[in-house]
Amino acid sequence: MIQRPIRVLVGKPGLDGHDRGAKVIARALRDAGMEVIYTGLHQTPEAIVSVAIQEDVDVVGLSLLSGAHLTLVPQIIDALKAQSAEDVVVMVGGIIPDDDIAALRDAGAHAVFGPGTPTDEVVGFIQGAVKERARV
Repeated sequence: MIQRPIRVLVGKPGLDGHDRGAKVIARALRDAGMEVIYTGLHQTPEAIVSVAIQEDVDVVGLSLLSGAHLTLVPQIIDALKAQSAEDVVVMVGGIIPDDDIAALRDAGAHAVFGPGTPTDEVVGFIQGAVKERARV
């Protein structure tokens, strides 16, 4: 069996125009040996899912600072399911109020990371989640 690097799509859905954190995470994942696809700013849920499917990613990481996370994240998760890609791990990062974390998890997000999360924690989560998915 040929093993390939973990493939991660870093997406910036919605109108949020700040991507410094997404770029920091993308670099950390790259430095950890993962293949990273960055969508750029102002992406629609449909565009993010389309790229995720085309690139055959293992993980979709969504960076949101705009406050639209309770709308956009479920749309992306539902669109992945509609494309039979429910095996893709979805993680969310950004400014997410503690009161909204449970709703994001209920919608299907596997992890939610807030500001200041160490990049090695994100790397470790992805490595563990992908390893766990491979066993299923």
